[in-house]
Amino acid sequence: MATNFSASLDQTFKYPSSDPQCLIKWTRLGSPDQHPVVLIHGTPWSSRLWVPYAVALSRQYSVYIFDNPGYGQSKHLTPAATAEFAKNGSLSQQAEATAALLTHWGFASDGAQSLAAPHVIAHDNAGLVSLRMALQYGCIYKSLTLIDVVAVGPWGLPFFKLVAENPDVFKAIPPQMFDGITRGYIRNAAHKPLRKEDEDLLAEPWVSGDGRPGQEGLVRVLQQASVRKSDDVERMYHDLGENGLPIRIIWAKDDKWLPCDTAEKLKELIGGKCEVVLIEEAGHLIQLDQPERLMAEIVLFLGEVDRVS
Repeated sequence: MATNFSASLDQTFKYPSSDPQCLIKWTRLGSPDQHPVVLIHGTPWSSRLWVPYAVALSRQYSVYIFDNPGYGQSKHLTPAATAEFAKNGSLSQQAEATAALLTHWGFASDGAQSLAAPHVIAHDNAGLVSLRMALQYGCIYKSLTLIDVVAVGPWGLPFFKLVAENPDVFKAIPPQMFDGITRGYIRNAAHKPLRKEDEDLLAEPWVSGDGRPGQEGLVRVLQQASVRKSDDVERMYHDLGENGLPIRIIWAKDDKWLPCDTAEKLKELIGGKCEVVLIEEAGHLIQLDQPERLMAEIVLFLGEVDRVS
């Protein structure tokens, strides 16, 4: 699956509306009459990683993509909001903002009648975000696909801790040197060698000087990753399984960031009819390592859910 599709995030959501602290850029692909799908990216990626999947799914679904606050084209608006982001390891703020975005789109929350419940597909720390949204912010899904997700502790790569303990040092690294560090970090997430255009696409928000998050933004993201917390919500995961939400866990067998035995731990916590699918010859950047296989698994699961609902 090629990654050189483009999808302009031409819509803006201000959160909170009364006193905006961030701007979330988003767009929708496909016919609004089709069933909705929401794709949520993780760290340190952006919606660009999902664009080819969104384009393909938009032939059958109404697909929503967006950049999380502090990523890609979505920005924090105040120094206080920026500082708080780095400390929010629980991702509760991101879950709250994303839940508000789904409400803005017209999706149901806590039983309110609105648009049909969406299929939600989450990668990396979007797993914890999407689980919090369902369990703590009342978001209702038709199904939940969790792909190599951050959702079960213990957390963190040693690199995260190193950055968190020395943020000023990493912010002061000359741009050309930081570019190399960023690209090395991104390459480590893939099992197969990345195409240069894909590497450039993923690195650009963190190494460009065009008003995007940039070097300081990536340092903040890695600081946040070093203090990830989920204990308060992990004990609630079984509620989703007991309530019958269709959940599929998809995991890269060669994920160096999140070993695949994490998938089984998560399955046990969720219970119910949750199933795990392992994909070989893929790392944490499974979207680029095995795009055809991943797309096939996504379409298969969504089709299964659609047929019985």
